[in-house]
Amino acid sequence: MAMTRRELAACELNFWDHVRKGSTWTAASQAAGVDRAQSYRWRKANGFRTPAPPREVSARYLSLDERLRIADLRLAGEGVRAIAAALGRAPSTVSRELRRNSTPGGARPPGSRQRPRPATYRPYAAHERAAARARRPKLAKADDPVIGPVLSAFITAKMDLRWSPQQISHELAVAYPDHPELRMSHETIYQSLYVQGRGHLRADLHRQLRSGRAVRRPHTVAGPGRRDTLPGALSISARPAEAEDRAVPGHWEGDMILGSNCRSAIGTLVERVTRYVLLVHLPGAHDAPAVAQALTATIQTLPMHLRRSLTWDRGTEMARHAEVTLATDMAIYFCDPHSPWQRGSNENTNGLLRQYFPKGTDLSVHSVEHLQAVAAELNGRPRKTLGWATPAEAMNRLLSDPSQPVVATTL
Repeated sequence: MAMTRRELAACELNFWDHVRKGSTWTAASQAAGVDRAQSYRWRKANGFRTPAPPREVSARYLSLDERLRIADLRLAGEGVRAIAAALGRAPSTVSRELRRNSTPGGARPPGSRQRPRPATYRPYAAHERAAARARRPKLAKADDPVIGPVLSAFITAKMDLRWSPQQISHELAVAYPDHPELRMSHETIYQSLYVQGRGHLRADLHRQLRSGRAVRRPHTVAGPGRRDTLPGALSISARPAEAEDRAVPGHWEGDMILGSNCRSAIGTLVERVTRYVLLVHLPGAHDAPAVAQALTATIQTLPMHLRRSLTWDRGTEMARHAEVTLATDMAIYFCDPHSPWQRGSNENTNGLLRQYFPKGTDLSVHSVEHLQAVAAELNGRPRKTLGWATPAEAMNRLLSDPSQPVVATTL
């Protein structure tokens, strides 16, 4: 009685196992239960060399035996869920295996009533394809001689505009919708930047990242700082719930970025729904009177329906917050001590701004026009949280129609 493919594969593994243990060809053939003619075919297929023992494969991945069972059950007419139950695997695992490793079927000839030939699943070929994909190292897309220059030129152009790798990854899919080979995940872009000079990317391109680093740095916990108290300050716990869930526009977060030796500063405001950025010009002092005056002038440029609240850090520069509230009719709330995450959008924006205004530089030299240009560039970047719309587009919707639900239309 002829052996099935699975039985023959098991016999071959048994044969080579005995050969590696020192058995002769004849003894190994007898132990495997096959004749010498079959063992000769195996030896000839391997160039008369003893193959290396099979690599230990994690249980996460399908084995050859599982692929053989998939093929048998598929021929028996079983569906994906039935096969998955028989293997003890998730249906998505079986579905992905059949989609990746099946041989495409033939198309229906023009004008013919013949049914197109369905895709076929061949377990041995599937196992070889999976092994080939698992081999490391792989040729990175940035190193590919054909698509590498195209990707590198695109990435370099966007990085020079200080786009993040995640924004670039999304824009690649938009710019090349019909070329899936020109897609790169943001993690792959990061890896290409961290390996200096990889492929066609400039060796110094990592400096355009917000961190400016060529390697990753583990997150650390900030140490305790100085606690400042502000007379009459409203706690963030009293802020309306509509500000917390970003359901209603007009709630802002604010802070300052400081220059060298804390002698100069720029005020920053970020709207929580649209992530729209406003920069406050502070050419001279940045004490409480100067901040109150500049902040009042900036807020007064906003329509009333966008002046619902402002959340700020507990800095002494906001000692005159009551004057700002009186002049602008905007309530000001203050974060808990040592809790910068309560102004997460503003903290993220301040990090982006450091690419334009590095630490240790004099910030008083920047004009109002330059601050407006930087804010416009930030507001022109597509944002994932806005469904890849830009903050400028989201803000324009608010200004044209205050009742329009910005989040619902952009997410």
